[in-house]
Amino acid sequence: MLQLNTFSIVARCPVTGMLGVAVSTAVPAVGALCPYIQSRVGAVSTQAWVNPYLAIDALALIAAGKTAAEALDAVLAGDDGRQQRQIGMVDAAGRSAAFTGEDCTPWCGQILEAGVAVQGNMLVGPAVLEAMIESFRASASLELAERLMRALEAGQAAGGDKRGKQSAALRVHHLEDYAWLDLRVDDHADPITELRRVYTVAKAQLQPFVAAMPRRGAAAGPFDPAVSAMLLRPPAERPGAAVAQDDSPDLYRDVLGIELSPERRAAILRSYSGILDAVKKLRTLDLTETHPAVVFDATGGWNEEGTS
Repeated sequence: MLQLNTFSIVARCPVTGMLGVAVSTAVPAVGALCPYIQSRVGAVSTQAWVNPYLAIDALALIAAGKTAAEALDAVLAGDDGRQQRQIGMVDAAGRSAAFTGEDCTPWCGQILEAGVAVQGNMLVGPAVLEAMIESFRASASLELAERLMRALEAGQAAGGDKRGKQSAALRVHHLEDYAWLDLRVDDHADPITELRRVYTVAKAQLQPFVAAMPRRGAAAGPFDPAVSAMLLRPPAERPGAAVAQDDSPDLYRDVLGIELSPERRAAILRSYSGILDAVKKLRTLDLTETHPAVVFDATGGWNEEGTS
């Protein structure tokens, strides 16, 4: 059984009813095992010595009419290893519940408020969860995905998992049975920063596509031609285009000493896109007849004997 010493936030948006989970840990592919969501039912993060059936069965019980707290008590009662588990959940009515077993690796704990559960184990200390819940409170005017992302960033800034960092995930559901947003970074030296970059790209390129996808019980509408045109362009030429990831020096950070958010970096690159397009066009032009090539002779016309 895999131990995921993790920090996570599970929440419901009181305005839209969206349900979401954001989670990070120092183990690969946290998004594959910890977050579970059923649209219009509830959201769960199961962690520590992970038992996915706690999340799966709890969502089934909530769908059958149980509250988050009632579902949590029921699934834990049937788990002999419950003292090694940690779980947080929110139901579609915004009721939250969480459990941290006595045998979870310290520091471990949880914070519950209306519509949100924050929990973690093997953390540097309680400041991680305190920073996450404070971030969530302060971002109440924003959409759920952004609030979850900011809470995860706040938790990492406060120290996060005391072993380090490796993977992160952000998942949000709305009205349909499929995910409204489902992003994962499975193995990265700075997974939450990378998740932010991927989220920035997804907002510009993926979410307009998802918004036009079929909805159960509704007639299919026309596909937005602007979205179609955008997705037909190469990835590097779309809004929010990702910066190439390689080992070369970062001009802003390594040369100029400037730290830029992914959003600001993308905006700067977009502002130069017209200039780059013009340069590309100029490179294709043949101007040899108008302006013959000029050849510079560094020897000044002198030969090896020193005579011209």
